[in-house]
Amino acid sequence: MDDLTQLTTQTTPTAARPLLGLTVLVVEDSRYTCEAMRLLCLRSGARIRRADCIASARRHLQVYRPSVILVDLGLPDGSGLDLIDELSRLSPRISVILGLSGDDTLEAHAIAAGADAFLAKPIGTIGAFQQAILTHLPEDRHPSGPRILLDEKVRPDPLSYIDDMAHVANLISDGYDTVAISYLAQFVTGVAKSAEDGALVAAGEELSLAHQSRKPTAPSIAKLAGLVQERLQQPIAI
Repeated sequence: MDDLTQLTTQTTPTAARPLLGLTVLVVEDSRYTCEAMRLLCLRSGARIRRADCIASARRHLQVYRPSVILVDLGLPDGSGLDLIDELSRLSPRISVILGLSGDDTLEAHAIAAGADAFLAKPIGTIGAFQQAILTHLPEDRHPSGPRILLDEKVRPDPLSYIDDMAHVANLISDGYDTVAISYLAQFVTGVAKSAEDGALVAAGEELSLAHQSRKPTAPSIAKLAGLVQERLQQPIAI
């Protein structure tokens, strides 16, 4: 057996690739966050599948059962909390269910819905990502021997951030209602936190606050639209 064949057929986790043999389903509508997840899984040895909404996740689950599922709490067709509640009731249960959001105040809600743990955006280091999953796996799914907790962060392709900005621009140009404003605010804030874009985080949080306090949202949306256009016009600088 050559080295390539051995690499692609091995399923026993190792110290260098502690998630080898696992399939991770990421339910996330942000391309930038999904790209970060892809790199985290690649560095950890896991296979990754992606669903960009609740309906897509359900279609995936009709075909196969992932070892791990990460669910963004704000999705275009509903709340990730409802999906987590649904997943937690499956039998046999998915080994690890993790909630994911740019709003860390939702951690308690994710746990109450049935998640094993919560990951706040931006996703931390490779080692933290691995540990969040391994903590909730049985010991026989852990690599044997000592393991180095990598403090390295992954760097997603900047073009995936531009894709997310184009999505935001489309949401704004399509008009919005109460539900759409809530989704727009959480999407922008989560993506911007993942990319560590402070100005856009502030704009997303401002829109969310205005919406929640029932104040006029047009000024916040106009500010957000301007920031998004700046990023679309200067993709190399992101």
